[in-house]
Amino acid sequence: MGKLHQAVENRRNELINKLIAFDIYKKEGKHLFELTLSELEAEYKALQSNFHPHCEVESIHWINKN
Repeated sequence: MGKLHQAVENRRNELINKLIAFDIYKKEGKHLFELTLSELEAEYKALQSNFHPHCEVESIHWINKN
């Protein structure tokens, strides 16, 4: 197995484990292990945007202290 293929598989496994930690096991009827790396990345990015406290511009409030 080449280094690139191994790196892709490692990243896929990492993302699958992170998604499982959030009780996500399937996407559109497919098990996570059936998804491509790109699909897993997109699903994880969507998950992060839903849970990250600073995902929206409105959540950041600048204070001008003079």
